[in-house]
Amino acid sequence: MKKKLTIKDIAKELSVSISTVSKALNDSHEIAETTKKRIQAYAKEFNYKPNFNALSLKNKKTKTIAVLIPNMLKYIYAQVFNGIEQVANELGYKIITCVSNEKTSKEIEILEMLSNGSIDGFIISPALETSINKEYSHFQDVLDEGFPIVMFDRIPKELDCDKVMIKDHKATFNAVEHLKNTGCTNIAFISTNNKLTSTKKRKKGYLKALEEFKLPANKDIMVDLTEINYKEYERALTPMLENNQIDGVITTNEATGIAIQKVAQKLGYSIPGNFSVIAFSNGILARHASPQMTTISQHGEKMGAKAAKLLIQRIEEDIENPDYETKIIKTDLVMRNSTKSFLKLNYK
Repeated sequence: MKKKLTIKDIAKELSVSISTVSKALNDSHEIAETTKKRIQAYAKEFNYKPNFNALSLKNKKTKTIAVLIPNMLKYIYAQVFNGIEQVANELGYKIITCVSNEKTSKEIEILEMLSNGSIDGFIISPALETSINKEYSHFQDVLDEGFPIVMFDRIPKELDCDKVMIKDHKATFNAVEHLKNTGCTNIAFISTNNKLTSTKKRKKGYLKALEEFKLPANKDIMVDLTEINYKEYERALTPMLENNQIDGVITTNEATGIAIQKVAQKLGYSIPGNFSVIAFSNGILARHASPQMTTISQHGEKMGAKAAKLLIQRIEEDIENPDYETKIIKTDLVMRNSTKSFLKLNYK
């Protein structure tokens, strides 16, 4: 199937800006007549079929935004959506929610479907496949068409757009500090999806804290479960506890936190007496774990609200070359029964 000609293609071929092409195709008086005729002639020669929304976003607003998430399993996404919905409702915007199921092809399909005039902008957390392969051209194409995008959670540094994120490395640093302050001296790190940038940053923060607080860094207690089905987590984690003296664990999600608590209890550990657990993020599983689990809250609702405000600001300002912003959401430790208490908390 022949690739459809876009205004981006015309702009590149004629060495003009996308905005100039858009204005020419709209017969705008803001550009020189010779430039306008040259662009219009090229578009006619190569049978350009206009995307009516990309031609003039300024003149056609749908008051609808799209939220694209990778999966339905992470509680953080439900929290983010709640934050987006609250702000969107307050500002008179509707929401379309789509799930990529961690597939780049699904993302492309969704973006192509919605960038035909159905919505005014996107809030996106990229699919796992997209993040691992660093394949972001489909997002760039949408930006080039004039649609604003706000990225959250999984943040591609290669893409120039607005972003809302946490400091993953600082979150794990603070978690190690808390465990150290409550008496832990041999702290393990359990991760999943080790190719994600966020996971790498969390491990970096963990290692930095071990170094700063002069705690041992033992590769045998740094376990990655990327290739392990969640139903097998307990079996996969049992050797680590059987073969090492561990008194604290930080995990990158609640499912692994629950698994390590179960393994520890089976092996006779007392939680939090001589074994402590902290997990990302502050979801339902942590509150129903036994004992209830201390978590690193990413404040998903704040993240969603900030993303929605940023996106709607971009839509309504309609600036061609905006100064993009990166908003940082501060994480907190939510203390429950899987860790000992430490009253002098002052984590930054």
